[in-house]
Amino acid sequence: MTIYSLLLYIAIVAVILTVLVGYFYKGHKNWIMTYLQNFCGSLFIFSGYVKAVDPMGTAFKMEQYFAEFFYTLDETWASFMAPMFPWLSEHSVAVSVAMIVFEILLGVMLLLGSKPKLTSWAFLLLVVFFTILTGFTYLTGHVPNGSNFFEFGMWGPWVETNMRVTDCGCFGDFLKLKPKTSFFKDIFLLVPSLFFVFRHKDMHQLFTGTTRTVLVWITTLAFLIFCIRNFAWNEPIFDFRPFHAGKDVRTTKQLEEESAGNVRITHYKMTSKSDGKVVTIPYDQYMKEYKQYPKEEWEFEQIKTKPVIESTKITDFEIGDSEGNSMTEEILGNPGYSFMILSYKLKTLDEKSITSVTVQDTTFNIDTVLVDGLDAPQIVKSINSIEQREVVTEVTQFDPSFKSSFIDIINPVVEDAEKAGYKIFGVTAPNSNDVIEDFRHATQSAYPFYTADDLLIKTIQRSNPGLVLWKDGKVVQKWHLNKVTNFEDIKSKYIK
Repeated sequence: MTIYSLLLYIAIVAVILTVLVGYFYKGHKNWIMTYLQNFCGSLFIFSGYVKAVDPMGTAFKMEQYFAEFFYTLDETWASFMAPMFPWLSEHSVAVSVAMIVFEILLGVMLLLGSKPKLTSWAFLLLVVFFTILTGFTYLTGHVPNGSNFFEFGMWGPWVETNMRVTDCGCFGDFLKLKPKTSFFKDIFLLVPSLFFVFRHKDMHQLFTGTTRTVLVWITTLAFLIFCIRNFAWNEPIFDFRPFHAGKDVRTTKQLEEESAGNVRITHYKMTSKSDGKVVTIPYDQYMKEYKQYPKEEWEFEQIKTKPVIESTKITDFEIGDSEGNSMTEEILGNPGYSFMILSYKLKTLDEKSITSVTVQDTTFNIDTVLVDGLDAPQIVKSINSIEQREVVTEVTQFDPSFKSSFIDIINPVVEDAEKAGYKIFGVTAPNSNDVIEDFRHATQSAYPFYTADDLLIKTIQRSNPGLVLWKDGKVVQKWHLNKVTNFEDIKSKYIK
């Protein structure tokens, strides 16, 4: 589905609702106002719903925004605002749920015509907020790496790879929009939002005031519970991510990489740094004339063919061991069943414990001896002495509840699976080997731990930790920590 087909469906729904309100309920005052109420209300309800399916995904997106806002403002006169963004990032899940429920609530209030003046201003403020987010995302494409967003004199031609956040997350993982599309969508929504503010008295109102209030409170409570269910109690009820159950990750990764490899450069677009003049020439011509466009004087942008298959996060599926060796092929190429324990963050405590360890220092005597039948003397090494000494070392401490999630829930299942002959391994975000080893010892986890990008782990599994069953490069099933069952139950249902 594209944004255009989605807007078409929303428009059709709005027409049907407008006809029902106008001809059957007789509740409209202005046909245009009623249609815009139904269109914007339906759009906000749908947009909020697909995010409510996966509020953790929205929370992760908000963390990216908060991090970029911090670094952007910290270097300007507005640096006094920067400290609030790390705090917001720490509470990103709460911010995500509040924003999602508020968006759906506004959609319902528009459909009902509840509190017209309040709804109109709230809708305008939320659209302005979204416009700032999507505008920042899109416009950072003009900001070269190493430059601040507010250094307008450093802005150059728009380059996709310059963008600080790759997409706005307006429709979660259901529909990925290009930043430019998202930005102009929100600018478009500013028109009805201003119309609502100045003409809110023309809004239709359905039912009685009491009924509207009750419906608004029911909506708020229902979607608050729905959001919590989709991250705190279980995995999202619908999985729009590329690593959903049944996905053939190995084949998809191969196809995406082959498609990316077949992309070719067709033209070069050059922009003069002195006067902004733009020159676009075919690739073959550029290869002959490139000396005429020195890098000191021109900005370069490659124009490429579009890949037959668009890349997803599956392309970034790369997992390595503690020594930097890639384990990706081994994991995806395993024809049998395997259990992956995912944790995008090992929850540590600030303090560390001091532990004393006894080590042995051994000294050796080395002599040379002559052996009958051999021309060259042989080196013989013998122990001279063994001395013990105490070494003091720091050991990372981990959140007790996080440790117990492994000790009491995850490990009993995978230990039974390992006894049955299945491969077990953990994957976490990059940490020092000492931290990972400390965690393995703290939880008595006998299986190896590999590392991967934390965004990849978050895309595969929202629960921290969570369990994934693989077979022959395919995702068989995923379990939220609260839904992990015993091995016998998993075996009877999913291992054939």
